[in-house]
Amino acid sequence: MTATAESWGELPGPVAPSAIRAALPPQEAGEFDREYRRAMAEATESLDLTGVLTMLRRWQRVVWSAQDPQSHRRMLDHADRLSRGQDVPTEPWETTKARLCL
Repeated sequence: MTATAESWGELPGPVAPSAIRAALPPQEAGEFDREYRRAMAEATESLDLTGVLTMLRRWQRVVWSAQDPQSHRRMLDHADRLSRGQDVPTEPWETTKARLCL
């Protein structure tokens, strides 16, 4: 049986590890490879694929967000700044929902 976005209950797009990797921005492929190998090694020992599936779902979201390279880069820059304790401009969730017509 082939996994699909619908069966995962996640975003549309690639769900196979090779498809996710192929769709990633080149600068993120190395991190994907390292994390995938680590998750697979843990799954081999535990006989539990939950960690692998969780990791693939998260990277699937990265692929989805990277469809707009400028927004994706801005998100990564904000995350980097936040991790260093710097201020990042934000807006209330209600404002975001209104702006996006949600």
